[in-house]
Amino acid sequence: MAGWNADTAAGPLGASVTLVDGANFCISGLAGDMYSDRPHGVFHADTRIISRWRLTVNDVTLEPLAARNLEPYRGVFIGRPGRLAGRADSPMIVERRREAGVGMEETITVRNHSREPAVCNLELTMDADFADLFEVKDARITRFWEQQRRVEGDSLFIEGAWRGARKGVAIHAPDAVVRHEGLGYTLVVPAHGSWSVTVTVSPLDDSPVPDDGGQAVSSGHLPFRHLSSAESPAELRRQEWIRKIPAPEIGNPSFARTLQRSQEDIGALQIEDPERPDRTVMAAGAPWFMALFGRDALLSSFMSLTLDPTLVLDTMWNLAERQGTKVDPLTEEQPGRILHEVRPGIGTTLALGGKSAYYGSIDATPLFVGLLGEASRWGLDREQMAALLPYADRALDWIRDYGDRDGDGFVEYQRLNDQGLLNQGWKDSWDGINFADGRMAEPPIALCEVQGHVYSAYTARAWLAYETGDLALAREYRERAAELKRKFNEQFWLPDRGYYAIALDRDKRPVDACASNMGQCLISSIIDEDKAPLMVRKLMSPEMFSGWGIRTLATDMGAYNPASYHNGSVWPHDNALIATGLMRYGFVAEAQRVAMALFEAAEYTDHRLPELFCGFDRADYPEPVPYPTSCSPQAWAAAAPVQLLRVLLRHDPHVAQNGLWLDPVLPPEMGDVRITNCPLGDARITITVKDNVATVDGLPPGITLHNGARPVLAELVELAEKLSPTQ
Repeated sequence: MAGWNADTAAGPLGASVTLVDGANFCISGLAGDMYSDRPHGVFHADTRIISRWRLTVNDVTLEPLAARNLEPYRGVFIGRPGRLAGRADSPMIVERRREAGVGMEETITVRNHSREPAVCNLELTMDADFADLFEVKDARITRFWEQQRRVEGDSLFIEGAWRGARKGVAIHAPDAVVRHEGLGYTLVVPAHGSWSVTVTVSPLDDSPVPDDGGQAVSSGHLPFRHLSSAESPAELRRQEWIRKIPAPEIGNPSFARTLQRSQEDIGALQIEDPERPDRTVMAAGAPWFMALFGRDALLSSFMSLTLDPTLVLDTMWNLAERQGTKVDPLTEEQPGRILHEVRPGIGTTLALGGKSAYYGSIDATPLFVGLLGEASRWGLDREQMAALLPYADRALDWIRDYGDRDGDGFVEYQRLNDQGLLNQGWKDSWDGINFADGRMAEPPIALCEVQGHVYSAYTARAWLAYETGDLALAREYRERAAELKRKFNEQFWLPDRGYYAIALDRDKRPVDACASNMGQCLISSIIDEDKAPLMVRKLMSPEMFSGWGIRTLATDMGAYNPASYHNGSVWPHDNALIATGLMRYGFVAEAQRVAMALFEAAEYTDHRLPELFCGFDRADYPEPVPYPTSCSPQAWAAAAPVQLLRVLLRHDPHVAQNGLWLDPVLPPEMGDVRITNCPLGDARITITVKDNVATVDGLPPGITLHNGARPVLAELVELAEKLSPTQ
């Protein structure tokens, strides 16, 4: 997952706290302050509406004592005024409770632990540079807004203009002394007493809106609503999400906390389609990718199926309605192609060549079709599924007409302009695809996992055709899938190495690096059964498995670097997908080992798996080493524990086949599991697992509980053809 270019990421966030509520978020240091020269700020609509936010008490900045997230959108900072030379410890403790939303609300409480009243001069200074998200991310501000500041009562308005565009922010602090540079209070805090105030940051709207008294609020800023935490929009959305999804009870309390945090983050990362507020989709990740990314949204919703299958439908509709319709070399749009990234606002001129959407993804299009096939097994609305079929067919047309550039049966990529992504698979950093000796592969490049996604797309479409009685179309796609599988195992397999090439280069030479990509091929069943054991042995070798997960690149490869983005790091989502494939091929112990490594890694990151961490060996580093610019929370990392639990439960429905497959292989460390409110078609069931024996309450009439592995679509297609009356 990356933005316009992965290698342009900003420097490390350092010790920071990120709060996120959909597309709105804020980032600060551990004391709660924000500084313009760091990747800090309050962000709304991909714009930094607050770039500096600094609190002093008696002219001294705060020394951080503690900082933590209470929920994804809400955090608390505890600090004290730093000591001046020759002075004893301050008797005052300052607590800052902050909530992200459309803007920010911060409650500042000063507590006096002295036996005497304390005079306190509190100053809060702020600035707004209205920088685009990418300018902040790249640490390169290129647009400077002409600013005006004005004071109205206890509110400060900061407004900016740039080439006819206008943005603004309002800061409201009741009873404060407000000046152009900020606001302040002079107060006396009683002995063993406290004082508090709530300061609100709101983006300016384009038009006036009525306040609670029915009068227009000047300058069009959003009305201030001082809500209790339980009433805040973010908390109401969180509660609605938690009520909607399953409630897991896990015997291991640490693993239970990881799952709880994952579920909360998946809810917090959901953003609305501005044109269809009833639809939500997961943004890729905070802080820099709070937008719709095709690949990320598809994989994240796939891994969240056990929580909310309808999220798949919302995701697919969001992408379907933005499916490519024309050839545009600048944005790399092509008819039928599923987008890589979409961004709102002025920032698109910086990020996406002046357009709101960029289509440079080689895998989002086949993933779209494959996910439709998987979603068909969950009993989702048949009318909506049928309505999505034409979009899937256009995606398959793109695979044939544009994805397979040279007609050899493989899908490959080469960017269409020198500003596009050099690499267009999930490892989309500039140096992500290389040979064993470290040389970079030259495009067009055919990635191994992309061929697996195409195979899944073909088998999915074949099955959907069988379901609608179109036997000729079903046979066509079954034959395409079979031919792709044959050619893939001929040309990507490296018999002398015992693993698959990561790719074929422009000359159709196997790119022979040992990389994690081949592990994702297991999900699709494109891997030959006789080759799988050798490949899995390589995936679980010391060169690939760090102890915290499978590395993106083996340690004996020329480009290996444990602190790189894609050449030796460990990605939780990559591992969750590989574990899914391992279980599908019957490698139970290996899937358990990968799953347990990630659950144990989460214990060191406050139970929230980050986007990635470094690939240092667990034997040398007893804690996962953070990657400096890793997103957290991040959608497919948040979804990874949810998918891992599904993998360990071997939880797979096929409602149209009247079956639920459930055959747990939970490691002893996991303990027993009970999950209520699990979706199954239109019903909700309760799954209880004790000593790896599963029982289900509330199973809908006609649904049979099966042990063992659910048949994959390729098997069902083959069986359906054998039973076809035309044969």
